[in-house]
Amino acid sequence: MPQLTGSLTSYPARVSFVAYVVTILVGGGLLPLPIARQADRPPISLVDGLFTATSACCVTGLTVRSTAGDFSPFGQGVILTLIQLGGLGIMTITTLAAFHLGGQATLRQRAVVADTLGVKSGRDLRWVGRTVLATVIVAEATGFLLLLASSWGTAPAPEVAWRSLFHSVSAFCNAGFALHDANLMPDAANVALNLVICGLIIVGGIGFPVIIDVTQRLRRPRDVWQRLSIQSKLMLIGTAGLLALGAVSFWALEWDEALAEQPVGTRILMGLFHSTTCRTAGFNTVDYGTLASSTLFLTVILMAVGAGPCSTAGGFKVSTLMTLLVSSWSSFRGLPRANIFRRTIPATAVRRATATALLFGAVATVALVALLVVESRNPTSDRPRWFLESLFECISALATVGLSTGITPLLSDPGKIVLIVLMLGGRLGPISAAVALSRQRTPYQPEYLEEEPLVG
Repeated sequence: MPQLTGSLTSYPARVSFVAYVVTILVGGGLLPLPIARQADRPPISLVDGLFTATSACCVTGLTVRSTAGDFSPFGQGVILTLIQLGGLGIMTITTLAAFHLGGQATLRQRAVVADTLGVKSGRDLRWVGRTVLATVIVAEATGFLLLLASSWGTAPAPEVAWRSLFHSVSAFCNAGFALHDANLMPDAANVALNLVICGLIIVGGIGFPVIIDVTQRLRRPRDVWQRLSIQSKLMLIGTAGLLALGAVSFWALEWDEALAEQPVGTRILMGLFHSTTCRTAGFNTVDYGTLASSTLFLTVILMAVGAGPCSTAGGFKVSTLMTLLVSSWSSFRGLPRANIFRRTIPATAVRRATATALLFGAVATVALVALLVVESRNPTSDRPRWFLESLFECISALATVGLSTGITPLLSDPGKIVLIVLMLGGRLGPISAAVALSRQRTPYQPEYLEEEPLVG
């Protein structure tokens, strides 16, 4: 026990790992209870309860049971609570509570919140905490009111209010849970609802460091762009570029296919919504099981990238991709340093970006093989696009996106466990998960003569 507690206090990532696991176990224990399901629905198994709790706490959105049909208001409340805790980061919430109740936070608590929010621990974490909390409250409250207005009159007032609250929190936390078996497909033509959901997803996924940086700079509007940090610039440019890429490719590939029966305005709206949600959130206004293989593969790439660090989203992150692109472009031009916006990206950051992307790919590959093996005798594996759909499912889980071609409920219990592990690892981040489970002492590494291998 002293060794365990010593490890937990030495590494904030390990504290987060334990906190997420404990919360998932609590949620997984509550969801199978009779009070958590509708009276006329079959019992919820322990594996399905753990899967749903993991998907909610890791803000993924993959489901094996109907959120609206199988779970009672109590069960839906448990899911919403898990989404909110997972979106903000459990340790961020507990640390903010410590600030409020105790007045002072320990150095370890400061390290935890600094690591979660991506800020230097020497900054005023009270101010950071208040900013994050205010951002969450304002964004979710604004989203709730706008969704309430856009859906008013479509159902009884209490039902509309509950759905608006649930979807606002789910969208900001990039969870993708919806209170309809068809997700948001019935609202594909609702312009106001779609734009509000997209706005919440983007704000929640761009990352708290960017939100804090932009908020500070906007207080003095002059030369805002020049005064933004390199992280903010890379995230804003990368996010805009990926949104454009996702929308244009979706229109090009599905205009006369999945979108053929829709009016032109709805087609444009569905493309924009797909581009926003496929990188992080998991909401859908189109049946992904009907999309072309080329669309699914491009969606896999966008899901793997995800959104921003220190956000409610997953993936190996937009800033990681941008760092690799800047570094690669410099290498192709024969330049020794990765320069952009009159700043040099440190070599250590490039190495971390490379390691993050490679580790993400390695984990996804191992998980895909494991899923294919455990599902080899599943009758579902006879589906024509089984390999692509399995890849889609693995990346969706690891990147905590939540989109599915429809095979999630058809998986066996071992297959669901593979996705549970992926969702947990994806929420903590591959690097954080590795650090959380690593040895406390860093081994000594000698330095030898340099010898360069041939590359390319």
